[in-house]
Amino acid sequence: MAYLRLAGLVKSYDGRVNAVDDVSLDIARGEFLTLLGPSGSGKTTTLMMIAGFEEPTRGAIELAGEDLTRRKPYERNIGVVFQNYALFPHMTVARNVAFPLRMRRFPRAQQAMRVGQMLRLVGLADYADRYPRELSGGQQQRVALARGLVFNPDVLLLDEPLGALDKSLREQMQVELKRIHREVGVTMVYVTHDQTEAMTMSDRIAVFNRGRLEQVAPPLEVYHRPRTRFVGEFIGDSNFFRGTVDPASGGRVELDGLGLIQADPEACRRIGGGLVDVLVRPERLQLAGPALPNTISMKIAVIVNYGDSVLVIGDAGGHPIRMRMAGAPLDAVREGATVTVAWSPTDAHLIPHV
Repeated sequence: MAYLRLAGLVKSYDGRVNAVDDVSLDIARGEFLTLLGPSGSGKTTTLMMIAGFEEPTRGAIELAGEDLTRRKPYERNIGVVFQNYALFPHMTVARNVAFPLRMRRFPRAQQAMRVGQMLRLVGLADYADRYPRELSGGQQQRVALARGLVFNPDVLLLDEPLGALDKSLREQMQVELKRIHREVGVTMVYVTHDQTEAMTMSDRIAVFNRGRLEQVAPPLEVYHRPRTRFVGEFIGDSNFFRGTVDPASGGRVELDGLGLIQADPEACRRIGGGLVDVLVRPERLQLAGPALPNTISMKIAVIVNYGDSVLVIGDAGGHPIRMRMAGAPLDAVREGATVTVAWSPTDAHLIPHV
């Protein structure tokens, strides 16, 4: 059952264009849900409506069956962690973390105990008497996280909290956030435009585009079975081909300019027929072998070596192609060469063209 429910949320600032357009979401208790999308897609506005900092134009927000839609932020038992930390520079770490407790008039003895618990949870028990200026960016973010959790919120909202950190520190904090979520069990709603963060931390991902929800699903489903072309292009590398399904062919698709390929017969049956977008992820392409029925010739333009893998970028009959190979490239794989690449029928995902 839904713990946090968004029902038909709409937010318009000018009465003409909807920044958030009819968003409905059911979020389970203890779930880690990520709102993912490009800048301006409506994900942060949705988060701010949950927090109470923005008022919906239409729609409702319910938490454990109670209507929060018109309640003020301080009337909601919801924690918020911002990208810029928002720590008080004149307060020590301990006083920053204790601030929500003082505002809620927690007994002083309970404040000290609770602050100690939270600082141990985020690994900063020895930093209680330091000031924010004496901490690294990652440590400041941990303080902000402890402050968001210290009063036992029903929901913790996180608005791109790792965006200001460097790559290494960001990856460390992703692991820490997952650990803390597992230990505390609080419902978390996380906003990011970073698909790697969404894939590695989430129980489910809600993909936003132009104020609307494109898909809500577990990370691997969003990656391998995107519901729309936008989702397939936004998350991960992709190869897209336009094609036509013949419902009488038993699993064949005619790709524009590339000829017939074999696809999953069940997927073709579900679609029925007509135009489709065919998605093949770069890591599913490989140099042609006898067991792979779908082959195309690719002229290699660029090879990008990542050390543990190689991204091969080229062209097949006017279609851009990307192939990712593990390890070092073979002798045949060089810039300017033409190779035959292939994939199996089950490696192609079919999306009805709209």
